[in-house]
Amino acid sequence: MEIQMKWYYRIGFLLLLLIAIYVFLKIRFVWMPVFRVAIIIILPFVIGGFITYLLHPIVEKLHQKGLHRGLAIFLIYILFFGGLGICIYKGIPAMIDQIKDLSESAPVLAEQYRGWVDKLQSHTREWPDGLQTRIDDGIDAFEEKLDSLLSVIVNILISFFNSALIMMIIPFIAFYMLKDFQLIKRSLWYITPKQWRKKGTLFLKDVDESLGSYIRGQLLVCMIIGSVSALLFWIFHLKYSLILGLIVGVTNVIPYFGPIIGAVPAVIIAATSSVKLVVITMVIVFGLQFLEGNILSPLIVGKSLHMHPLIIMMALTAGGEVGGILGLILAVPVLVVIKVAIIHAKNHFIRRKAKEPST
Repeated sequence: MEIQMKWYYRIGFLLLLLIAIYVFLKIRFVWMPVFRVAIIIILPFVIGGFITYLLHPIVEKLHQKGLHRGLAIFLIYILFFGGLGICIYKGIPAMIDQIKDLSESAPVLAEQYRGWVDKLQSHTREWPDGLQTRIDDGIDAFEEKLDSLLSVIVNILISFFNSALIMMIIPFIAFYMLKDFQLIKRSLWYITPKQWRKKGTLFLKDVDESLGSYIRGQLLVCMIIGSVSALLFWIFHLKYSLILGLIVGVTNVIPYFGPIIGAVPAVIIAATSSVKLVVITMVIVFGLQFLEGNILSPLIVGKSLHMHPLIIMMALTAGGEVGGILGLILAVPVLVVIKVAIIHAKNHFIRRKAKEPST
């Protein structure tokens, strides 16, 4: 009877929780404005914390070699934000020019694209009706995606400039986080409940060991691949080389599917010029991926994530379904954190079971 009552309580609690979630979502018009303001306030600190996480190991290595910690922070800080500032100063105007050129050329590209669609439809007209309908639906959906690409890029740039004043404080946040890194660690240690301190420290240490070098290495590899691809696109006179190089660099962080996603826009733009340029573009993209997979990643990223490719592909599928491109990018880091959490939970239950007196 007691066990039965416990199940009733659990079912009742679950129903109340579902009702609370339903009501909470229904009144989103009340809390959504507050949530947006909170995101705007927290976002610079999240980005500053991420930059601190990237730069802190370099600062520590320089400090261990005898360089004063303050000077090490200053040098790394100037190099990182100085290089980032130069890239933004030189790259944003060039990217705006390319976007402007793309917007002016959009009608011509759309007309050429519709010609390809008509040819494709004429060649597939004799196919079964169901298959032909699916092909037509796919073509229409792809055309809508292509038409909305420019507006998406423009909206992203507008959002970036609207947030420029807020983003300007990120370098200062990162500087003070680097400067007071040990103080922040001690503060987090003291505000964490005592029973969680040791386990939490071990968990974060394992996450950092599994994920830290991967993230830092992947970011460096993506910067190299994106820069080299943009340079090669420019050398072979492919239009919008900076935008396409940025796309190749960003999508390169996605395992397995990244090269294909990054190649599609470049091949589409190249197809408006000549078949020869299409071949050159594909050679550039997949040649760089071969270079990245066999030289850059083993040299820079180093150790593997020690996960089967099928598990990574499953995570990528789920991430893409939930969050699109952003979900694909975050899928592997989230998978690593889940893996470490499962290992720690398993070890915790094993230790607790071992401590239980045998009956």
